[in-house]
Amino acid sequence: MKRKSERRSAWATAPPCSRRSSSASPGVKKSRSSTPQELHRLEQQDDLYLDITDRLCFAILYSRPKSASNEHYFSIDNELEYENFYADFGPLNLAMVYRYCCKINKKLKSITMLRKKIIHFTGTDQRKQANAAFLVGCYMVIYLGRTPEDAYRTLIFGDTAYIPFRDAAYGSCSFYITLLDCFHAVKKAMQFGFFNFNAFNLVEYEHYEKAENGDFNWIIPERFLAFCGPHSRSRLESGYHQHSPETYIPYFKNHNVTTIIRLNKRMYDAKRFTDAGFDHHDLFFPDGSTPAEAIVQEFLEICENVEGAIAVHCKAGLGRTGTLIGCYLMKHYRMTAAESIAWLRICRPGSVIGPQQQFLVMKQSSLWLEGEYFRQKLRGQENGPLRTTFSKQLSDVDDISIDGLENQDKQEPEPYSDDDEINGVTQGDRLRALKSRRQSKANAIPLTCPLAVLTSALCSVAIWWIVCDYILPTLLFCLDGFRTQ
Repeated sequence: MKRKSERRSAWATAPPCSRRSSSASPGVKKSRSSTPQELHRLEQQDDLYLDITDRLCFAILYSRPKSASNEHYFSIDNELEYENFYADFGPLNLAMVYRYCCKINKKLKSITMLRKKIIHFTGTDQRKQANAAFLVGCYMVIYLGRTPEDAYRTLIFGDTAYIPFRDAAYGSCSFYITLLDCFHAVKKAMQFGFFNFNAFNLVEYEHYEKAENGDFNWIIPERFLAFCGPHSRSRLESGYHQHSPETYIPYFKNHNVTTIIRLNKRMYDAKRFTDAGFDHHDLFFPDGSTPAEAIVQEFLEICENVEGAIAVHCKAGLGRTGTLIGCYLMKHYRMTAAESIAWLRICRPGSVIGPQQQFLVMKQSSLWLEGEYFRQKLRGQENGPLRTTFSKQLSDVDDISIDGLENQDKQEPEPYSDDDEINGVTQGDRLRALKSRRQSKANAIPLTCPLAVLTSALCSVAIWWIVCDYILPTLLFCLDGFRTQ
């Protein structure tokens, strides 16, 4: 173990983990149902350094770092922040992952820093520690080619622990996703082509994810788009932005969206989409609840037979929307429930809420089997022993219970009525209002004008040029003439 002063002069040969003092606290046994307090018991105030490469280091510091000629410290704790709904705090979204990776690459390539150790440090806030570690781990997976396990192992070297991420439900939480779940989700997304950082459009992502600009995100580019439920007309009401179907139509047509699936009650006439050439499907189930088996199967069947992209919405486009898209991810990409939830939240923070998390865990095994059978069927093996074996396996899986909860698909609820939400404010209403109240950037850009960012900037420059070159000189001329008189 090296003292901090020694480490500055010999960082290239430093061990993968070092602390400023020798005290250490015992490790914490982690489980998915543990509380954040039980998962993080690091009471010591030791500065921790974790070497990612010979030039890149991640540090958790309990005292302000001092500058040195051969070290460059930086922090993103107050730059890339998670905008929570309630008690949720991460993971950070795809745009922040992109910004962070670009920042690291720029620092590593900077001529002025070629001989410096780049140290990304975070402070004492446990939530910011978890999000900082998430960004570092994503960089290792995306740009350094590390496996999710290797990235996670580097970050938890010794007795290091991070509190897990929780959902956006109001109240207590009984399900968490870990850093490792997130790293696996990013790795699989890369393998399946869900994103390509070289082609990632940062401006478009950050523009359209805002409530005032449409509130939508691609979960799988050119295939699944999750968005906030449209209303009969565009307006700002009760603290949140509402958009009409016509607001979305130009973007949908430009991005090959052919099908819209509505999961909430009717807030607009579907003919406004169908008259514009889109297919439209209604699959209602109550806000904050889990879907019946019949709805899951109908959703999957629709998506499996659609050409083009599919836009899915409920009220806020988070809970019900994320749950059904998660079912598709598990069936067709064999992602785990935790990986599916992690990827949905990286793309669209707040997705999958409350009991919907345990529902996806409960559906994982059966959807994996359905996916295997689906792929075998596509290979021309629809009949014969495979079909019999699949039916038997699926029947066995249907009897499995998770954490003592019986599979509820056998007893489907009554058909959902549009009247169920009329007299009360639902989870979707609250989440959408919270998202709309977040601070928006100045000069909000209309949803139907993708190039408005550049246009607005050019107009501002033009106005300033006119003021400086014409109006201001004229005023000065008049003032000078007045003084002469």
